[in-house]
Amino acid sequence: MLEARHLSRRFHGVTVVRDVSFVMHPGEILGYLGPNGSGKTTTLRMITGALEPNTGEVLLRGRDIADIPIELRRSIGYVPEEPHLYPFLSGRDYLELVGRLREIPGALLTRKIDGMLDLFGLSEAGDQDISAYSKGMKQKVLVSAALLHDPDILILDEPESGLDVGTSLTLRHLIRGLAERGKAVLYSSHVLEAVEKVCSRVIVLHRGRVVADDSVAQLRQLMSHTSLEDVFSQLAIQIDPAAVARDILDIAALRA
Repeated sequence: MLEARHLSRRFHGVTVVRDVSFVMHPGEILGYLGPNGSGKTTTLRMITGALEPNTGEVLLRGRDIADIPIELRRSIGYVPEEPHLYPFLSGRDYLELVGRLREIPGALLTRKIDGMLDLFGLSEAGDQDISAYSKGMKQKVLVSAALLHDPDILILDEPESGLDVGTSLTLRHLIRGLAERGKAVLYSSHVLEAVEKVCSRVIVLHRGRVVADDSVAQLRQLMSHTSLEDVFSQLAIQIDPAAVARDILDIAALRA
């Protein structure tokens, strides 16, 4: 359904994504992991067409996304890492704007917006300015906006950021439901527990390069670890987290 081929991207002479390639299939939930600065968000921005790669290409159903921008927008839903929303609009206004841009018919759009606001617990706040929303409320609006047009591919960048426990659990069930309906989901997150529970396959990125691409179970077996967190630590973290934590505590406890 979606393929990244040898993607690379540089900023000010520094390469942040190096020769990244992978394929997403219908019904697949693909986890995308890596430490801060490993190139995850840059990769997602190239896949959505928001950022042009220096080298490589992204294919949607075998066609370069640079040649099919309208089809790309219709096929992909995107939840970015940062909730950059128009603060002077209400949640309902923002969803209406997104729906109109996606050419969803008026009556159908109203039904969808009402349903999303209700199910995400935003009915009472739907007509309030987004500037008054908490981070979690903004995140719910972003998820709703990404789903309005029923996309075939959903790109999620830290989707649980700011969400309460109940909404996070709902989101995980939602992602599984999308896969069951043949949608492809790319899930980038620092919440390893969530990735381990919902993803059928995981890519680990380190310093802009893919260092692992396999099922969670296979990665555990290959690395002889019991959890994805242990595998991730082995592949992508070049420090001893426990030792660093002890050192930080020692510094915090220093006295004059």
